[in-house]
Amino acid sequence: MSGGVDSTVTTMLLKEQGYDVEGVYMKLHTKPGYHEVHQARAQKAADFAGVKLHILDLQEQFDANVVSPFVETYKEGKTPNPCALCNRTMKFGALARFADKIGADYLATGHYLKTDGRYLYQAEDDTKDQSYFLFYIDRAVVPRLIFPLGERKKTDIKAYAASIKGLESFASQAESSEICFVETTYVDVLKDYVDIDRPGEVLDKEGNVVGEHKGYMHYTIGKRKGFTVRGAHEPHYVLEIRPQTNQIVVGKKEDLEVREVTIGNINLFDERDEFDTTVKLRYRTKAVPCHVKIEGEKARISLKEPVLGVAAGQAAVFYDDDRLVGGGWIE
Repeated sequence: MSGGVDSTVTTMLLKEQGYDVEGVYMKLHTKPGYHEVHQARAQKAADFAGVKLHILDLQEQFDANVVSPFVETYKEGKTPNPCALCNRTMKFGALARFADKIGADYLATGHYLKTDGRYLYQAEDDTKDQSYFLFYIDRAVVPRLIFPLGERKKTDIKAYAASIKGLESFASQAESSEICFVETTYVDVLKDYVDIDRPGEVLDKEGNVVGEHKGYMHYTIGKRKGFTVRGAHEPHYVLEIRPQTNQIVVGKKEDLEVREVTIGNINLFDERDEFDTTVKLRYRTKAVPCHVKIEGEKARISLKEPVLGVAAGQAAVFYDDDRLVGGGWIE
């Protein structure tokens, strides 16, 4: 129970369905002033629903499992996906272990996706679907998961809260940020850990120095602003980041096209060695047809159509129609 409308309505729906419910507020990041507000909201929701609220302080674990890898990934010139890591290690890892500790049979959250007890599926509301971020969770936990919001639209969830006297304020709360510990931009987080403002060279594909940038960690693959290219008459995009030399390589939009991707740390919900499926290479993109061949600890993805701006460190997530197959981390 985060104190938001989704987890609050999830609690109410579970109660309506006859479950014996206990809530958990997870203290994860250390953003100043955040937990005082949200823990109070979670307590208000728990009191209204008549459920016990546990407070779980996981700040040290969150820093080790989510924030530190986030910083290290940027230092390596890659683009991280902290939500997928958090879901595996914290929300469906540490929280599942806490559920065991208190004797809970099931674990329910306000995520937008569906499950049949064996597999995970995209949510009914495709504008809110969060299945992409759960590709990396341990498949052993799937049979215990309940997602009451998976069949519902976000507008219905807000309307539900607004219709219940005492919960109206939850319906009008602002949406939570995409990455909970990032207040404005990821750069502001990195500044607390590393010097990111180190000017360096901009190279073209042939290795010629064509301009300057303000520090490689300011850039992700596909970015087209924030650096100079001398004599350029058309937009240039970041094609490659070289952290060892503090250089970025830029080129034209068509140079971003990728037809083959390698992934590691593969997590599948059933065993497969070679298969045809579709893949999402970023969250807000369409799934494209592909062929996947697993070779030891890696997999090679051959795309049936080109994709622009594939970034190392992001997740490649497979779907058979709306069913989540699994995925891996782009190398």
